[in-house]
Amino acid sequence: MNTLRALGVRARAAVLLATLSLSAGAAGIARGEEGMWLPNKPPMDLLKKHGFAPTPQWLEHQQKSAVRFNNGGSGSFVSADGLVMTNHHVGSEMIAQLSAPGKDLLATGFLARTRAEELKCPELELNVLWSIEDVTERVTAAAAGKPVAEANVARRTEMARIEKEQEDATGLDCQVVTLYQGGAYHLYRFKRFTDVRLVFAPDEQMASFGGDVDNFEFPRHCLDVSFFRVYEDGQPYKPEHHLAWSKNGSKEGDLALVFGHPGRTNRLFTADHMAFQRDVALPYSLDRSARREIELQTFTTRSEEFNRIGKDDLHGVANQRKSRTGELQALLNPALFEARRAYDQRLHDRLNAPDASMCPWDRIAVAQDTHREIFYQRSAIGALVGGGLAGAAHTIYQLSAELPKPSTERLREFRDTALPSLYLGLYSDAPIYPELEADRLASALTNFARIYGGDHPMVLRALAGQSPVERAAALIRGSRLMKIDERKRLVEGGASAVASSDDALIRFVADFDQEYRSLRKRFEDEVQAIETAAYAEIAKVKFEAEGDSVYPDATFTLRMSFGPIVGYSEGGKSVPAYTTMGGVFQRSTDRGAEKPFGLDPRWSERKGTLNLSTPYNFVSTCDIIGGNSGSPTVNSAGELIGIIFDGNIQSLIARYAYDDTVARAVSVDSRGIIEAMRKIYDAGFLADEIQGSGH
Repeated sequence: MNTLRALGVRARAAVLLATLSLSAGAAGIARGEEGMWLPNKPPMDLLKKHGFAPTPQWLEHQQKSAVRFNNGGSGSFVSADGLVMTNHHVGSEMIAQLSAPGKDLLATGFLARTRAEELKCPELELNVLWSIEDVTERVTAAAAGKPVAEANVARRTEMARIEKEQEDATGLDCQVVTLYQGGAYHLYRFKRFTDVRLVFAPDEQMASFGGDVDNFEFPRHCLDVSFFRVYEDGQPYKPEHHLAWSKNGSKEGDLALVFGHPGRTNRLFTADHMAFQRDVALPYSLDRSARREIELQTFTTRSEEFNRIGKDDLHGVANQRKSRTGELQALLNPALFEARRAYDQRLHDRLNAPDASMCPWDRIAVAQDTHREIFYQRSAIGALVGGGLAGAAHTIYQLSAELPKPSTERLREFRDTALPSLYLGLYSDAPIYPELEADRLASALTNFARIYGGDHPMVLRALAGQSPVERAAALIRGSRLMKIDERKRLVEGGASAVASSDDALIRFVADFDQEYRSLRKRFEDEVQAIETAAYAEIAKVKFEAEGDSVYPDATFTLRMSFGPIVGYSEGGKSVPAYTTMGGVFQRSTDRGAEKPFGLDPRWSERKGTLNLSTPYNFVSTCDIIGGNSGSPTVNSAGELIGIIFDGNIQSLIARYAYDDTVARAVSVDSRGIIEAMRKIYDAGFLADEIQGSGH
């Protein structure tokens, strides 16, 4: 689907040309709504054009009210007793883990009426950003004068050293974040929480009303929210900062601000780097998602129980397939590349490089050629040893090799500061379903054989004379890793315990670890290292040309975006900024109440109690991407007016460029949340808690 389908061909090209110039931060051009801005470097001049000048105290309050869900989403503290709000689809993994045969909490929803009834999540970690420090000079100095590959190792080593020093000094979770693809390095210090309990979630029918049909569309009618509570030392956490719930909500034209954790954008990529995404990475990801979606559709129809244990995976992969489809369509528009090449050339013309062979754009192009040589194999083997129970086996195997090394010399995910989060997942008591694990592994084996070729020696070893389905089932049956005690025993026993283990999955991943490491090293030395050094040079040119107008690509760290609440025009028709609660009943009727447009019985029974004109979902021009799900939408007073849960189909260009012509961020309205909690879900006591005054 064309991401700017409401415009004519020439108009689309013009918009994309302007869009890319803006998203690249072209000098002399500013669009107030564009940008995923660092919380310590807000665009004050742009905000003032909207009549708003946030104080340092206002910004700190938003920063320390925002929460990162380490499973890939965002949230915020919304009460003085540690209550956190996020999306239902962010919380669905935990909700599924807390379910059991005959107790499908995704289907029925959940409400804890007392603190004692709140359900502890087995492997959820939340982070709150506490402070930021620029450590660029120290990281870059460690790599100065070294060959490219050695410089990359030196940077990683210094980053690990900084993290360890700061964690020991502060007791906070410390991470050095790479910005501008290597142009800057910031130390982020987080408060880390692992005692997190489910408090309330509506049924999935109403949380994701419209399902895949309405996904990435607008108008929308979803109650995509869930609530968790953070505990510390066995008691509800008392956050220093939490958001006040707006008493009056919002209206069209109001400025909306979003504080969340956008996952990844590629707006600073060169044209050649974007071409790699268009021609290699995205088509592969789309193909893999589509195949996996079909496999999971088959799996979930085998029985009611298989549907319960597999539907969360199915929803996730279906969302990825639709997202990748939109992103690929955006990159297939020649206007996007015309604008990017023109922008690259403008920067290149400012570069003082006497030797053309030293041009960073050319070096990035060469790196993409190398990446093409290894991408498919690296992706296939990564999927083979990187997911589910097989992924746990590979983590255990790698720990046995990495832990004996000094922390600064290990693979980055095994450094000392990363181990608490790693162990939280590895030792989780979340349920493991052998049938689903076998299905995942069979899919990965099939993909591995497809990429390497059925006669490749590694494929023959992987299959051991069986079909992918047979081999996967045998490997899962032959593993004891579903038991937490066995996982701990192997990790604590170290290399000798792992080497002597006869566990089928341990022996399986051991056979492929050398290939995995070889491909990883080649990527890090011949692709990543070259890109990092080259983008650092490009970043210097950008900073000289554009100063503070440049924001870095998203890195799943806290960012601020903003823009007005405003509708748009599509296909000659006006699309209003808001939907109402009455609209969900009309949408259900229009679609014959067939799945996914059926109503939970409580909604039908209690329709008469609702104020059907209550705003339910709304759109704004806020600049968001995946990872922003669950981000609080606030007004200039800092009050919560909604929660981000999606973008429309036109917004899928956002990974590579920004457009506010028709692209929109979609939020659940705070007023709709309260109306549903009080009148549908008997959660008035919880509504009372969150409607208390903010700190």
